[in-house]
Amino acid sequence: MKIILCITGSIAATEDLKLIHELQRHDFDVEVFMTDDACELVTPLSMEFASKHPVTTHITAKVEHVVNAKADLILVAPSTANTISKFANRIADTSVTTLLLTASGYNTPILFVPSMHISMYYAIEDNINKIKRNYSQAYFMEPIDAENKAKFPSKEDIVLEVERIVSSKKLKNKRVLITTGATFEKIDSMRGITNRSTGKMGVEVAKEAYRQGADVTLICGSIHTHVPKTIRRINVESTNDIIDTIKDIISDFDIYISVAAISDFKVVSDDTTKISSDSDAYIKLESIPKVLPLIKELNSDIMVVGFKAEAGLSDDQLVSSARSTMKDANADLMVANDLLQEDGGVGSDNNEVILVTSDTSDKIPHDSKSNIAKTIINRIASLL
Repeated sequence: MKIILCITGSIAATEDLKLIHELQRHDFDVEVFMTDDACELVTPLSMEFASKHPVTTHITAKVEHVVNAKADLILVAPSTANTISKFANRIADTSVTTLLLTASGYNTPILFVPSMHISMYYAIEDNINKIKRNYSQAYFMEPIDAENKAKFPSKEDIVLEVERIVSSKKLKNKRVLITTGATFEKIDSMRGITNRSTGKMGVEVAKEAYRQGADVTLICGSIHTHVPKTIRRINVESTNDIIDTIKDIISDFDIYISVAAISDFKVVSDDTTKISSDSDAYIKLESIPKVLPLIKELNSDIMVVGFKAEAGLSDDQLVSSARSTMKDANADLMVANDLLQEDGGVGSDNNEVILVTSDTSDKIPHDSKSNIAKTIINRIASLL
C-alpha cells in the first residue's frame, strides 16, 4: 500500500526517519512531502534515503499533488497548528496543504498527528472539529499530553492507526472486551500467588481487533508488553477484580475474548501484615468461580472466545480439553495451546495453537503471536 507522509514544521519531524522505517517494516511504500519549515529541521535528502523515493518540497510541472492524491492514505505527521488551520480553511500554499486539498476532493483518507505546545492544540480545537465535520475521511490521533506539550505518539501507535484506517474493517462497529495478563492473589501485604503470563498474546489480539475496526477494551492483569494508547485499558489485580469489572460492563459488548491467565485459587484468609519467615507457614486455598461460564449468563447475545492452556498433552487431548471447557462455558470458539512447546507459549513472542469449535479443529502452525492473532480475529469475523 502507498502512504504519503507529509512532514510539517514541528520539532517532532526529527522522529520521522524512525516512523518511515516502521511503516516499511509493515509493508507500506512511503513517499514524502515536506514544507519549507520542515526542511529547516530535517533534510529532504535524509528522507529520500529513508523512503527510497524523491521528496516533494514544491509543486512542479509534474503535478505531484494530483499524482499522489489517490494514495491509500495521507499521513500528516507531525501536523502543526498552521497546517491544520490552513486545511480547515481550504488554503493551499505549500506542497503539503496543496496535496491535502486535492486528496480531500478524492475522499482519500487523511490521518493528522498533531504535535505542538498544548496551548496551541487547545487553540485550534475549533479547526480540528471543522475538519472532522467537513471531511468524513479525516482522522486525528490524540497527542500525548506531557510537559505542557501535545507530544508525538509512539511510532508503533501511529502505524497501528494507519493499519486500522486502511484495513478491511472486519469488526467495524463491534465492541470487543479482552482480558490479558496474570492475576495476583494476595497471601499477605507483600506475597501473593501469580503466574508467568506476560500478556503478549492478549495484547496482540487486542491490536488486531483494533486494526479491524473494533472498539476495544482491554482488562489487564500484570503484563510485560506495550499497550497502544488508542486501546482503552482497565487495570486489575485479582480474579475477583476481573469478575467485578466484567459484571459492570459486559452488557455493552458484542465479543468477549478471554486470554488472561486467571487464577483458579485464592487464599482463604489473606494476612494484612507480613507473614514472618522465621518459621514454616501454611496457607489454605479455596477455588474461585470460573470466569468464562459467567459471560453468557450476564450477556446471552455475546460471542465468547476462550483460551485453554495445558501442559504436555497431545493435539487430540488438547482439543478434547478445549471442547469440555467450551461446553461448560457455552463458548463459541476456543484457542488451545501446549505450554511446553519449544519456543512458544508463556513469555515467547511465538506460539502454536489449535482453533476449536464444537465440530472442527484447525491447527495453526508455529508462528508469531502477531500473525496468530490475525488468524484468530479472521476466524471470529467469519463466525459473526
